[in-house]
Order: sequence, then C-alpha cells, then structure tokens
Amino acid sequence: MLIVSDDQGYADLGCCGRPELKSPNLDRIVAEGVRATDFYVSWPACTPSRGSILTGRYPQRNGLYDMIRNDVADFGVTFEPEEYAITPEAILGLDTQETVIAEVMKKAGYATGVVGKWDSGQLTRYRPRQRGFDFFYGFTNTGIDYFTHERYGWPSMWRDNDKVKESGYATDLFEREGVRFLEEHHDEPFFLYMPFNAPHGASNFDKAGPQAKPEHLKMYGSEEPGTPQARYLGSITAMDESIGELFATLEKYDELDNTLVIFFSDNGGAGRASNAPLHGKKATMWEGGVRVVFAARWPGKIPAGTVTHEFLTSLEVFPTLVKLAGAELPQGVKYDGFDMLPVLAGQAKSEREQMVWERRNTRALRYRNWKWVEAPDYGGLFDLSADIGEKHDLSAEKPDVLRMMQKRFWDWKAEMQAAEPRGPFRDF
Repeated sequence: MLIVSDDQGYADLGCCGRPELKSPNLDRIVAEGVRATDFYVSWPACTPSRGSILTGRYPQRNGLYDMIRNDVADFGVTFEPEEYAITPEAILGLDTQETVIAEVMKKAGYATGVVGKWDSGQLTRYRPRQRGFDFFYGFTNTGIDYFTHERYGWPSMWRDNDKVKESGYATDLFEREGVRFLEEHHDEPFFLYMPFNAPHGASNFDKAGPQAKPEHLKMYGSEEPGTPQARYLGSITAMDESIGELFATLEKYDELDNTLVIFFSDNGGAGRASNAPLHGKKATMWEGGVRVVFAARWPGKIPAGTVTHEFLTSLEVFPTLVKLAGAELPQGVKYDGFDMLPVLAGQAKSEREQMVWERRNTRALRYRNWKWVEAPDYGGLFDLSADIGEKHDLSAEKPDVLRMMQKRFWDWKAEMQAAEPRGPFRDF
C-alpha cells in the first residue's frame, strides 16, 4: 500500500517535529517501521513528482516535467489560440508510451487500485483505468475543494471513467473507497495507491488553503474555518484517521503485517507547513522543496523503530515494488532507481549517489553530501553533512567542487535530452 500526502511538511508528524499534531497512525508507521531522513522526490511540486512515482523515471525522461493544464476540452472549456502556444496534447498527461507501475503489478497477478489525486492527465487515454489500474476513485487534476469536489467551479470527481457527484468531505470519501477496495481484495495480492489531497490547499475561488471539518478544527483550538493553522493541521489529522481505518480493515483480515506500507509526501510543505530544519518550501529547489517526510512499515522485513540516513528517492519506489511482486522491469526501458527494500531493512547501503532536479531556468543537484542550487534569485553550493539548512554558500571556497557539480548537471542534462523521445526539450 503506497500512501502519498500532498504538500505535507518535512517536520509535520506528531512524533517527529510537530508534537501538537495528532497523527497516531502515521506515527505508528514510524514506531513500527523505519523513518528515512534523506528521502527525496523528483520535483518540488505535484505533477512531475507523481509521474516519477508512477514510472520510476526522471520527469525529463518520462516527458512529464512540468505542471499539466487543469482545464481541457473535456470540461467544455475553450481558450483563445494564444492560450495554446504550447500544444496541449504535449503536456496534458503522462505519455501513453510510458509503463505505469500498475501495469507491471497487474501482470504479476495483483489487484490494482488508486484512490485520491491522480494528477497525471485528464483525457480518457491518460486516466488510471487506461494505465493498468483496475479501479479508480478520485480526481484527475491538481486540486479540488474538499467539500464540493470542484476545481474552481468545475465538478472533478471520478469513479473509473465516469464523473460522479456526491456530498462529503473528500478525505472521508477516499477512506470509504480505499476500505472498499481492501474489503474486496484482501484475500489476494493487491497494490493500493492512496494519493490523498490533504493537506494541499483547496482549489476554490476563496483560495482558503487546506480545508478541515469542524471537529478537526476544534482539536486545534478553533471553530473558525478561516484559521489557517487549524485547517492545515486538521486536514492532516483527518487523513491520519482515514489511514487508521485502512489499517483496521487489514487487521480485521490479519493482513496488515503481511502488507508493505510506504508513506511520503509528493513534495515539500507549503503555507502553514513546517519543513524544519530544512530551508525553503514547495516549488523551490532548496531541501525544503524536494526532501520529504518518509516512513515505511513491514513487520518481519523492516525492523521497528529504526531510522535510516541513507540517500533515497521516489525513483526507487517502482523497482522496489516490481521486485517485491516477483516481476521483471520492462525490457528496453531505462529506470533511474533501484530496489530500496534492503536499505529500509538496514541490510544494505543505498546505491544512490546523485539526484538531479530541473524546472525551466532553475536547477539543483545533490551528489553524495554536496548540494548545488542555481536559480535566477537564489542558489549556492552547500555541504549537507554540516549544513542541512543550506545557510553557508561554499561556492567561493570550493571552486573545484562547484565545477564538478556543474559538470555533473550538464552531463545529466545531455543524457536526458538524448533520451527524450518526444522531440527537443520544451521549456513550459
């Protein structure tokens, strides 16, 4: 079971930096499993990060390396020609040439389901039911109102390939559908992907940030829906309670301890989140944008109460699950990760030495303990082993290291451009 939160801060667990946050089920994953302190995603915001989770490939390799449009012809929306200076077909979804993890798991005999935020394409050919998932309930764009399930007035909830309209808090509906999937498939191999929208801001005209129910607002000293901190924390607690119901369902069938549970955020926290002690937030190349909260639980395979400081990324998820399923990686495809289960189990060192990020004219690279960031208005060279907060720019003191890091980036860039099957790089 793969659980992904949305814009959750690096420090935003009750057990690990935010004691006022009520997150007993996420804390349970940490207590009964492993927490990874140096786990990164492939992009500092939603869409490309999720594309890499699904494919095990850098955004620049799978072609989904910027945000997708959220309004398409399917919704009856029309745009003036200048709105389509970038061909919408090129960026509206994860290329259908790409193999999605569910396709491999399904061939290996697993029931596959996704409940929550898809964010990898809205047109029919891009939706989960066409990408190897047996079941889908959720929304296909980047964000919705938690209560109306609309994105700026457009109904956005789907069941498989059909639009649905029903009342209820989105997290509760995702819980209901996740539990239903587990009830139906607990007695067979299953892969359930639960990408919650919490604690992402609601995509409504009020621009109110995360939304929480009154009972969760009260937990944080507020009965006013306009209280930002209570909304943020309350939305995480609601998600945590839903995770608890998923656990309870598996425990009912004595399957929880037979299930690998992986949890992390799609990118760094924004708004009211805490990314301490990291610098920066979502949408930046600082550590606070790309290093995320991570925990995994699997009794008997992963020792309880452990912490790993090994260098790991979301690119490892695909090959890890494929290996676990006893399947083979598709032939003729370059994957950018490896099976990380031995690392999570404390039985091996990470194979990863390098991770690279790029969006338009902003780029970053981590190599071992060095981190280089270059953006129009910020950047520098940092030794993460001594400066996790990226406060001390060593560019002037370490020119040889700086040149080495820059060369590594441009070598990677050349490899990505050579691998790009959809034509030359596009700067969205």
